[in-house]
Amino acid sequence: MKLSLVELGAVTPGTDKTTALRSALDAARQAEELGYHRIWYTEHHNTPGFASHAPELLITLAARETNRIRVGSGAVLLNHYSPFKVAETFLQLEALSPGRIDLGLGRATTGPVTDLALRRDRTARPVDDFDGQVQEILAYLHGAFPEDHPFAQIDLTAGVATRPDVWLLGSSGNSAHLAGRLGLGYAFAGFINPARAEQALLEHRRAFTPTAFGSTDHRAILAVNVVVADTDAEARRLVWSARALYARLGRMGPSATVPTVAEAERELSKAEKDAPTVIHGGHWPRQLAGSPETVREQLQLMAAATGAREIMVQDIIPDPDARAKSRALLADALGI
Repeated sequence: MKLSLVELGAVTPGTDKTTALRSALDAARQAEELGYHRIWYTEHHNTPGFASHAPELLITLAARETNRIRVGSGAVLLNHYSPFKVAETFLQLEALSPGRIDLGLGRATTGPVTDLALRRDRTARPVDDFDGQVQEILAYLHGAFPEDHPFAQIDLTAGVATRPDVWLLGSSGNSAHLAGRLGLGYAFAGFINPARAEQALLEHRRAFTPTAFGSTDHRAILAVNVVVADTDAEARRLVWSARALYARLGRMGPSATVPTVAEAERELSKAEKDAPTVIHGGHWPRQLAGSPETVREQLQLMAAATGAREIMVQDIIPDPDARAKSRALLADALGI
């Protein structure tokens, strides 16, 4: 099983975005040393609690400070951008770090005001043309426009010997069939919608058809919020910060910030604190937590159910030492 990391650049209590971004780059170096396969940086806009707004900037720096680990976006929110711009940017990243760049594509709203601010044309009604945007990016990367298409004369790949690896990301399952049909890898955000993870990843497997745009092998990533500590009890306590953050997001929207464990303990109800952190009654937890042995067993069950051969970790642990220890314990538990 491969193990990877998705990094949000969380602004933890008592710090600022400069500190968060430095920690996000430190995460790439640590992940490489521990044997992680890839690290992806997220795209969040107008969020005081998260500093990763432009993943391509962090990708550039992280790739320069590492040697082996794959580096990518988790994800570029394609609904805000021109496919031409995205393809050209990631081809430049690939030219800088050949064979190590992942272009993870997704779509998400950032709220009506921020969505409007991100748009170039604020008079036109927004449309959902994600499928077409993805296929246009693939056409730029692989010279796949029909001969009579006006963009066929554009060659963004001149002088670039390799191509970024394209993945589709989702949390509802809507992109699973598209990714499979196009032969692309698919990553599902189980930390957002654990109930849909198994169905979405199995749908991707059923739809998968090898193409020139991706690997000949089916590839799927299950992304899970994970906390590992020496004991189950300590891990369950550390996961309270993530739970309180999601509760804050529900109340405050994008202005929410990550609380300390002590703050989370005061804010969460007893039922919220005691909610399962392992598979219980057939239901997957939104946050998985436990000792190395507990988490290894749970991830093996999840991987077997979904067919995913790679786990991507999201962790929201305010204490940097506890966060680093969690990542190291997990790497050791999975033998990477």
